[in-house]
Amino acid sequence: MFRTIRILAAAVTLASMTAVAQAGDYRPSFHPDTLKGPPRGAPNAVMVLGTPHLSGLPKTFDMARLSPLLEQLAAWKPTGVATESLSGLQCDALRRYPARYAETVKSYCPDPSAAGKALGLDVPAANAEAERLLAAWPAEPSAAQRRRLAAVFLAAGERGSALVQWLRLPEAERKAGEELNDELVALLEKIRASRNETYSIAAVLAARLGHERLWSVDDHTADTAESADPAELKAFETAIRAAWDNPVSHARRAEDTRLQQDLDKPDGVLNLYRVYNGAKAQRMAYEGDFGAALRDPSPQGFGRQYVGYWETRNLRMVANIRDVLGQHPGMRLLAIVGASHKGYYEAYLNQMHDVRLVDVQTALR
Repeated sequence: MFRTIRILAAAVTLASMTAVAQAGDYRPSFHPDTLKGPPRGAPNAVMVLGTPHLSGLPKTFDMARLSPLLEQLAAWKPTGVATESLSGLQCDALRRYPARYAETVKSYCPDPSAAGKALGLDVPAANAEAERLLAAWPAEPSAAQRRRLAAVFLAAGERGSALVQWLRLPEAERKAGEELNDELVALLEKIRASRNETYSIAAVLAARLGHERLWSVDDHTADTAESADPAELKAFETAIRAAWDNPVSHARRAEDTRLQQDLDKPDGVLNLYRVYNGAKAQRMAYEGDFGAALRDPSPQGFGRQYVGYWETRNLRMVANIRDVLGQHPGMRLLAIVGASHKGYYEAYLNQMHDVRLVDVQTALR
């Protein structure tokens, strides 16, 4: 009897191992990246710029040194710019679920209520008003119209787009007027001076190119509330930090230090972006961070949880980009995002039938 049970158990184990092996060996026959279209019309072209977060650069860094980068990107003539910012609509949704997203809202969702109060619009209504205004936007809007749209974008939770309108105004017209009161003017000037790639690169570039807005494509719906158990939270942090303690991660930090020390050199900024957007940097981001996390031995699978969050976030960010492209066929979109996202952006975007990637290195030469 026991011999029979052992034989049955061995058979079940073998069958399970075979099933796992078969599942691991399976490769789909359908490859959307090989089925590009459309046969007519301009393709959707996407150039992905991986960037350091400018707030993390040395405080001595002169933001005027971004000028060569802006010139190179402008030469590609994008017709839209996407940023690693949460949309006002997503932030509005996250605010409705504080049990899960309170920390996310605190970290990534500026409060639009001052502008909303000035205009008498909540976030959804302000977004609808912005779309209505843009649908009938004149070729040569007045300063009053731009100030009004800037205020609407602020109420919509779209600060980057509000800054685009502010920068497109002549200097003498950057003043309070219409619903854009003194408090909102001070806010626009504050974000204009902030060290943030959405404001210092994307908005400046969009205004220079004659765009009316930015596209906020970040996504934090995969965020979860921190564990209420301090021991579990500590265990998670310990596991991830241990995964990050590896030679590749150390080499990345050393390279960052070297690149930042050279920022004041004539070619320092462009060289930093060339390195950040190279194939080696993308591979090191995986090996030093996410690939290392997959090897985390914790029984709770903390590393796998972390990688699951990361992949989900990138998939949803790319879905937001694809949504924009679907609404504007033939777009030339510059997607500006933290450098660790770049490899995932390009891999996921490349699967889309109606997306053609453009190597950003051609614009950084």
